[in-house]
Amino acid sequence: MTETPARKPRPRRTFSAFGDVRKMPSEYEIMTHAQNWTLRENRTSAFEQNPSSAPNLWFLTYRDNSPLQAQDWDAYRDPDSLTYRAYVNLQSEAEAKVAGVLETHAEAGSDAQLPAGSVALLGHLFTPTRYLCHGFQQVEAYIGYMAPSSYITNAAAFCTADFLRRVTNVAYRTRELQVAWPDSGIGSAERSLWETHDGWQPARKAVEYALVSYDWGEAFTALNLVLAPTLDDVLLTQLGQVAKGNGDDLSWLLTSLLAADSRRRDRWSRQLAELTIAQRPDNRAVLDKWIGRWSQLADDAAHGLGQLLASLTEGAVRADDVAAHARAARERHLASLLDPASDETTAATG
Repeated sequence: MTETPARKPRPRRTFSAFGDVRKMPSEYEIMTHAQNWTLRENRTSAFEQNPSSAPNLWFLTYRDNSPLQAQDWDAYRDPDSLTYRAYVNLQSEAEAKVAGVLETHAEAGSDAQLPAGSVALLGHLFTPTRYLCHGFQQVEAYIGYMAPSSYITNAAAFCTADFLRRVTNVAYRTRELQVAWPDSGIGSAERSLWETHDGWQPARKAVEYALVSYDWGEAFTALNLVLAPTLDDVLLTQLGQVAKGNGDDLSWLLTSLLAADSRRRDRWSRQLAELTIAQRPDNRAVLDKWIGRWSQLADDAAHGLGQLLASLTEGAVRADDVAAHARAARERHLASLLDPASDETTAATG
């Protein structure tokens, strides 16, 4: 009896890194999957050097042994599915809108027509934000560098670029205002305000503590889940509304356009937090502990900025109201994330 020859194994496709999958991965997945070299298979340490070397011990301590763990970090997906090409196209369109707004108002000479109160408001609460946002940018870059999956690394990298974009736009507006109002202190007083003004000190304290939060999970929680959502509400949403009320449409439009980056950061950060809890329910307690710790710092920072905003609007807003509004924005961002009962209620009423 003739034996049937064994069938030759089918050649593996280029996307076999995803395992035995029947559906072709998306462009986003192909461009993102397994791109973090420090997470390569069969590694004994993050880097190809003595496992007890300082860099390897750093990654072992602050990433691999982080209290925030998951069964499969590569199961995470950015809800916006951003690749480098998609991000560049997205931000090219966004910057075209910003450039259009800036050019239109520059041609109209809008800065020279601003009331002195609006200039003081921008000089105390808008132009100094390049220091805060640069700190945020550094923390976000660290999160991406230390992240346990290239899917998270890429999302954080694009978010880092968002903060750089924001710093750049704030610096551009700083120079425009400095030219229009050379005696206002704009362009020269921001560092002193950042380092010494009572209204800025809680925010400076918060970002400086975040810069030395070495555990990648705590750094992610501190910035993406707590500090940024809280302070963006003050410095983009509320400041923009006050500016609009003062007739400063340019500042309102600019803060509204920059807020799109914040909303995208909130989406991917929330999705990541939900993944960690879905894969390992014990992570809820880990996140709860960190969020509680950083929420107090965030609330203090919002209140400090609120006091500054109140002093510059002649009592039109109250510091307590500013802080409460920012806290509510953060709590909406974190809604049902930490309270299992909220999940059950949502499921029952959904």
